[in-house]
Amino acid sequence: MKKIIYRKFLSDCLIFFIISLISTSVIIWVFQAVNYLDIVIDDGRDYLVYLKYSLLNFPKILSKILPFAFFFSFSYVIAKYELNNELLIYWNFGIKKISLINFFFFCSIFLFLIQIILTSFIVPKSQNLARSIIRTSDYNFVENFIKVKKFNASVNDLTIYTEDKDKLGNYYNIYIKKNTSVNNFQIIYAEKGVFKNNEYPVLELYDGENTSVINGRITNFSFSKSEFNLSSFSANTILVKKTQEHETIELFDCVNNLTKKGFKNLEKIKSKVRNCEIKNLDNIIAELYKRLVVPLYIPSLMLVSMLLIIHSKERIDYSRYRLAIFLIGFFVIILSESSLRFVTKSFESNFIIILIPITLIITLYGYFLVKFKINKIV
Repeated sequence: MKKIIYRKFLSDCLIFFIISLISTSVIIWVFQAVNYLDIVIDDGRDYLVYLKYSLLNFPKILSKILPFAFFFSFSYVIAKYELNNELLIYWNFGIKKISLINFFFFCSIFLFLIQIILTSFIVPKSQNLARSIIRTSDYNFVENFIKVKKFNASVNDLTIYTEDKDKLGNYYNIYIKKNTSVNNFQIIYAEKGVFKNNEYPVLELYDGENTSVINGRITNFSFSKSEFNLSSFSANTILVKKTQEHETIELFDCVNNLTKKGFKNLEKIKSKVRNCEIKNLDNIIAELYKRLVVPLYIPSLMLVSMLLIIHSKERIDYSRYRLAIFLIGFFVIILSESSLRFVTKSFESNFIIILIPITLIITLYGYFLVKFKINKIV
């Protein structure tokens, strides 16, 4: 009978949790997907690239929303059970509060492991795949590259501006600036231009001038027709893997090498982790902390939500007590995210930060043991 009661309680919490997690993540994903339209509109990439890139960012959103959705869902269902006198039925059936707490605590360990898998394996992999799609994708210059009355600098070393465009695809009063080196550049002005995409994309220019600055010397000539080759340019996207896109084992190898100063293997590790450097050590350790330590706050959030079963709704200040529990939970969520700022190279400082969620779990669980022992509930 107790197993059936536990399953019913857990299923209600999990159903509400999954619905909250998915719906909230989808809403945030939609808003982010709108921002990702720049990939297509500004850079002139294919819509399939945009769709793949957007979808691969969904696991990251899930991992961010999971703690909040978890605490909100379980706290809401527990409070609802209390307000509907369903918890009272549980106690009358002989269910001990500490037994219920133990059951849900072990369930939170399972969700903690799921979050570890998300943050340590799935999210880095999906982020790397998303970035690789951008790195390897081609441009579709024809419709999206030039914006009327807008300077477009989405391509490295190239800025393009046009004053007008007609229905036939002809551009008018075109300005192009091409940076050839630090102090050398080329400026092209043309009265008219049109895209041609045969073997490679070119911009055919008519009736203009070409001005070049090379080592301080200025050269200028006019033309009636000229072709500007666009195939050699690339987008202003980061081509090197970011720290959060590396596999967890790679980051561990990097930290181990840098902290033990085993620089004989550093070049080999740098071939995998390009930013494996002492100056970036704080960021690498913070990334590992985010993946492996922050999920530890999930069991503590479960214990915070279980504080709701200590007092019944008959208590005069139950509404304020319930509000206080919600505020404590949100404070724990904020603490889990803000603690990333305090991660440093120092082992002692990081050890103290790592102890925070563990201390929270021990303190809360110890409180339950003392509370129930005093009141002879167990």
